[in-house]
Amino acid sequence: MSAPRRPSDPSGLERYYVLTGGRSGPGGSASSLDVATLVVSRTAPVPGMQHEYEEIVRRCRDPLSVAELTAHLGLPFNILAVLLADLLDAGRIEARDPIPAHHAGRGPDLALLQEVLSGLERL
Repeated sequence: MSAPRRPSDPSGLERYYVLTGGRSGPGGSASSLDVATLVVSRTAPVPGMQHEYEEIVRRCRDPLSVAELTAHLGLPFNILAVLLADLLDAGRIEARDPIPAHHAGRGPDLALLQEVLSGLERL
């Protein structure tokens, strides 16, 4: 009886292990990334760059949320977060809070929330 053949192209968990170098999550400043964080490229892709890094840099010419990136690339959040941490450390991307600092202290528009609540109650 012969042993089962293994695919020559890594997929699933093996692929993720290779992509992240065995790391399971980002460290440092990238540990505060969440799905709403906006990512924008600071540089263009460079020749020889790993495909996933190149895709991130290329797609983030305009700001994209981490959630959008996970959907476009088909990667789990924690795997993408490791890749983003590498790009942040290299200075190739920057991560931005989705809510501008000058709006952060204002809170939600209570009048708008009340209108939404009234509309929902009428349903």
